[in-house]
Formats: sequence, C-alpha cells, structure tokens
Amino acid sequence: MAEIATQRRAPDSLMLYGFWYRAMESGALTRNRLHKAMVLEIPLVLGRDLQGKPFALQDACPHRGMPLSCGQFDGQQIECSYHGWKFDAHSGQCRLIPSLTADQELKFDRIYAGAYACEEHDNYVWVFLPDPLPPGAGFTKAAEPATSAPRVPTFSNKYQIAHLTAELPCSVDHGIIGLMDPAHGPFVHQAWWWRSRHSIHEKQKNFEPIPLGFRMSAHTPSSNSAPYKLLRMYAEAEAITTTIDFVLPNQRYETIQAGKYWFASLTTVTPVTRDHCRVDVVACWNLFRWMPFSAGLLKFVFGKFVEQDRRTMELQSEGLKHDPHLMLIDDADRPAKWYFALKAAHLEAKRTGQEMRHPMSGPVTLKWRS
Repeated sequence: MAEIATQRRAPDSLMLYGFWYRAMESGALTRNRLHKAMVLEIPLVLGRDLQGKPFALQDACPHRGMPLSCGQFDGQQIECSYHGWKFDAHSGQCRLIPSLTADQELKFDRIYAGAYACEEHDNYVWVFLPDPLPPGAGFTKAAEPATSAPRVPTFSNKYQIAHLTAELPCSVDHGIIGLMDPAHGPFVHQAWWWRSRHSIHEKQKNFEPIPLGFRMSAHTPSSNSAPYKLLRMYAEAEAITTTIDFVLPNQRYETIQAGKYWFASLTTVTPVTRDHCRVDVVACWNLFRWMPFSAGLLKFVFGKFVEQDRRTMELQSEGLKHDPHLMLIDDADRPAKWYFALKAAHLEAKRTGQEMRHPMSGPVTLKWRS
C-alpha cells in the first residue's frame, strides 16, 4: 500500500540560516541610492559603493533602531537620519557619532550595524544570512562565510542568460515542494506548445543522495512536451540528458546536455516572511544562439510557468488559511518528504554539533504518472 503522511507546518523550521540567499536583482540595485529588501523576515538595506560593488546591512541603526534606508549615502558611508551616526557600508563599523564631545572617549569603532557578506553574479545580488544573534546582543564584525554564493553551472565560454522573478503568497515550504512536485504539470502547466492532461503517462526516475540534497539522475527528457521534441531535431536524441538537483535551503538546478549544446538553470525560492516567498529563475544556454529573440522567448515560456504556479499558490493559500491537515503520498510526493527530512536533519545536526545524517540511504527509483 502506498505510504500516506500527514504534515503540518512547523513554524520554527521555516527559516534556514547559515546560507546564501538571492536578495535583489542586479538591475534593480542602482547607484547613489539605498534600496530596501526583506529576506527571512530580516529587513535589509542594500546599495552600491563608488566602485559599483554591492553591500548589505540590516536596516536598523544600532543606536535607536531608525531604518538606515532613511539616511544619506555618500558612496562609502551611510548616515542615520535620526542622529547622524555614520557606518561603513561594507563592514557596518561605526565611523562617527556627531553628539560626542572632545572629552568623551567612547570607542565608537567597536559599534557595528549588522553587515552581511554580499556577492553579485548571474544577474542577482546574494546575501549570506548567518544564525541570528541572541535577543539584545549587539553586532560585531561580520564573519566571512565558508563558501561562495551558488552559481548557475555553465559549460562553455559563450552563452546567453536570462532571468525572471515572481512573488508567491505562501510559505517557503509550499513554494519549494510546489517547485519539485512532478505530478501537477499536466493540470497547472497546460499549453498547446507544451503539453496537455491527455499526454499523461507513467514515468520512472532514479534519484540519489547528494550533499544537502538529492538528484534526479541523468535521464532522457520527457517525451510529452513540444520543446523537447524540438530539441531532438536540433541534436541527436540519444545524446540528450537531463539532470535535476535540489540542494538546501532552496536551490533547484536543472541541466540539459546534448553533445556540445547545453541548457542550465538555477531556481530559488526565497522566504520573505513566514507566509510570503519569492521565486527567482536564472537560465544560461548555448542552444539556439542563432535564433533572434531567444532570450525573450525563453523568458516568455518561464514567465508563463511561473505565473501559473503563482496563481496556483494564490488559490492554495485560501485553503491553507485554516491550517488543514495535509497529505503526502508515495511516490510522487517522495521528493517533498525528502525536503522536510533534509531540513530536520540539518537543524538537528546544528543543534547537536554532529555530522548531518542524510535521510536517503542510497539510490531510489520512483514511479508516477504525469
């Protein structure tokens, strides 16, 4: 008998700290002004210095909590609009307290606004969000993360790139399990140029554990979608393989390779608040580079899918308002079960200081109809 599991939201585990998150599109982060963002319910202020390098601080002055985004920025330092305290844009270190007199020896260089490691690539600014400090604890110099921000994998020097973003009216958990759900496609993503519910057939895929996640092993693309049929005309059918990875906290990688041609994407679902998240998709490819407007066409296709998912999440949120018992069934919902188990294992490893115990003991074959 297929396994059925009930699931309720666990509020304390919705937010995962100690990871990189996409905070803002690169094009939206203009010079000579401060920008506000919210990630993991942390208000951020972002900007660019005189050289164009991005920075991110917690959007609150450590003095009296005034949002730093209300202040002035000269390309190097942010001045709080309440009392004129100045902070280095990258380190958050306090540089000036105007109210101090000459005989007052407060060592203000020991005062920090909350600064976060910041990187920019693939059309996005990423911010590393460490574990929150205890209540009432002040900020110190930000520690450097052990790893760099994730990137879209690329397989040649020349390629095209496109991205899109959409807000989802749901928790990050529902956003992510919707992202990895293999059974909703024929019902949510219907289009004459993609597929219809009449194309449903049985599928069998192999999965394997990877660090902090799982992989749908390399396989021949689905036969019931028009773009893959077009791809078969572009390259040898037997040479086409697709690999899909999910990695904590929120990253879905998809790679399609057909000989020297390839397509890769990195989709993330970023928690903004407990009941609101944002999906960001970045794709790189060297397929059909000769085709005019290929980037615009790809954004149209992805945009259509994301809008269909957004509308579905909007409707689902109506049903979730009363916190109903939810169901996860095998095999189509097994990736969702792995996601929740990975989160639990990660949080337990952080709590105990021991090595994370992966919920998958080895390769698994799943079957479903879609």
